[in-house]
Amino acid sequence: MAPSLTPVHFFSHGSTMMLGEESKSADYWKKCGDEALSNGIEHVVMMGAHWAALGDEIQVSTNPRPSKSPLAYVHPSKYVNYELVPDLPMSQRVLSILQSSGFNAQPNETFDWIHDTYLILIRMFPSKCPPTTIVSMNARYDPHFHMRIGSALRPLRKEGNTLFIGTGGAVHNLYRNKWAPMLKYRDTFAMLTPPENWALEFRQEVLDAFTKARGGPELRRAVTMLMKMPLYREAHATDDHFMAAMFVAGLCGGEEDRDEKVEMGAEDWELTNMCNSQFTLGQWGTVEA
Repeated sequence: MAPSLTPVHFFSHGSTMMLGEESKSADYWKKCGDEALSNGIEHVVMMGAHWAALGDEIQVSTNPRPSKSPLAYVHPSKYVNYELVPDLPMSQRVLSILQSSGFNAQPNETFDWIHDTYLILIRMFPSKCPPTTIVSMNARYDPHFHMRIGSALRPLRKEGNTLFIGTGGAVHNLYRNKWAPMLKYRDTFAMLTPPENWALEFRQEVLDAFTKARGGPELRRAVTMLMKMPLYREAHATDDHFMAAMFVAGLCGGEEDRDEKVEMGAEDWELTNMCNSQFTLGQWGTVEA
């Protein structure tokens, strides 16, 4: 028996309050972290939704002592003392792979981590941050470009000790959220009305793209096609929170990935119209050599 490809996660990190409040998503993140540790994960590589490089660049964080950007509406005790662990050797390896694949990939020695990544790390690994590498988006937000980033890094999944995470959002349009319950009562889960139809329908498109394609080239086509859907701009006023989905599609889009297990392990709605769906592609275990 040979090690299987390590699973890949596409997580919707939601609002900053997803760190401060308990939820089904938080429970699922912890479950995924426990499984990663029990299967010997030594490296985490992430693409988030709040860091994009200009021009044709991709950047990889090589800051040896990153700080954390402050979190609104979350008590500092939830995150201030959590020690971040940058994975500098893996960062150099990721840079080398991307550069040899034709990307204009550059190190960034001053980047400080943002909640889209460290919120997930705290929830998954509350006891200790694993060695982590963060890869930026590119600010042109080309879906196929970001899919190819994932495809270039996909061989690292075969080594069995690297966990890839894309963190963004299934439905994430800040302009269409209902902010009153959060501003008045610090409650992002309150709903005075159900989610609007455009949010429900695009959420279903995302679910179908991941769970019906089930890996392989079909997944690449299905996920990149989502950005051409009529309701995409309703669900994402800006493209930043959907690039991690393209990254994940590239990581899971090889011929070996056909018919892999895909699950939506949890889901929460915040601010009425923000859908935080949590996906895992692949599974831990072994396959025939």
